[in-house]
Amino acid sequence: MLGFKREIQNKLTGLNSAITISSTTVNNSQEQEPIRIQQDTLTRLRQQPGVTHIQGIAYKNGILKTEEENEGIVLKGVGADYDFGFLKNYLKTGVLPSFGDSSALQSILISESLAASMRLELGKKMLVYFVVQHVVTDSVTGTVYTKFEQRSRQFKIAGIFNTGFSDFDRNLAFIDLDQIRRLNYWTPDQVGSYEVSIGHFETLSEAQQATEETVGYGYRVETIVDSQNALFSWLDMIDVNGVIIITLMIMVAGINMITALLILILERTNMVGLVKSLGMSNVSVRRIFLNIAFHLLWRGMFWGNLAGLGLCAFQYFTRFVKLDSATYYIGYVAIEFNWLYIIGINVLTLVACLVLLIFPTLLVTRLTPVKTLRFS
Repeated sequence: MLGFKREIQNKLTGLNSAITISSTTVNNSQEQEPIRIQQDTLTRLRQQPGVTHIQGIAYKNGILKTEEENEGIVLKGVGADYDFGFLKNYLKTGVLPSFGDSSALQSILISESLAASMRLELGKKMLVYFVVQHVVTDSVTGTVYTKFEQRSRQFKIAGIFNTGFSDFDRNLAFIDLDQIRRLNYWTPDQVGSYEVSIGHFETLSEAQQATEETVGYGYRVETIVDSQNALFSWLDMIDVNGVIIITLMIMVAGINMITALLILILERTNMVGLVKSLGMSNVSVRRIFLNIAFHLLWRGMFWGNLAGLGLCAFQYFTRFVKLDSATYYIGYVAIEFNWLYIIGINVLTLVACLVLLIFPTLLVTRLTPVKTLRFS
């Protein structure tokens, strides 16, 4: 479960970012309003503890048109500073374009699912239509109004990727950030938003607060948890499932140990009566059976850990057990070796079972020498 959550978090932050800085202005067209952050502010952001990378991006909605199909897509404009470390692992064919270079201005990176649904191939050209709005001033009356116009761009498919995250792959494509700037009539220093990457996801709240203090109140600072709340709520529910499953497994283990100890006590009834007739106390007799149960428990946990961790290691290196990525967002069962959790579960199991084993040893106090030796 930890491995599954980690993989989903990595994909969400890889396709987006841990923190996004955008405009506070909201418009009805759902198009991004441009922002501009001074270089000295960006420098302070990069120097924040935990921040690993900052990149400017912009989103643009478009309609992909082929001879047979039309499909709405979301184009993500990226520049030379964009970190392709995540997508590099999921590139199926082609190359990652050198966005920010004039030679890659017409290049596009699309998903495998989009290529399959629209029958597109590597190296082919595709036509995308856009609706652009910009402020225009009437030269005669001086009236300022918003003009909507239809524009189009032709791109050449440079690469095809597949992250397995169908909600994003279905409509997402990457183009040069300058293309969106030109479409939207932006200046070269304007972007739709800034993506901030951090080293440790656990410090997300602290990083968000520090970013807000650095950029000021003129910008909207949003975390990936805020923008993808439904997915993270789903991941939180997995924690509940984990607690329930572990509790049930410990209960089953405890019941099995209780049963085994009861059988041992009943088989040694005559022995209990004999040693008690010789003067051994109930506490001492109970300690004998608890020691026997502890050795059984220790042996079972040793072989159980060996088998369980061995299977986990096999899956970690081979990814033998597969998943349906359309349903689970990843194509295999992910494993994370968190030794703190592994040791914690072992200690919890050991303590819980030993506590439960105290109750069947109470049967020893009910056995008297007279009753046990009478039937020997």
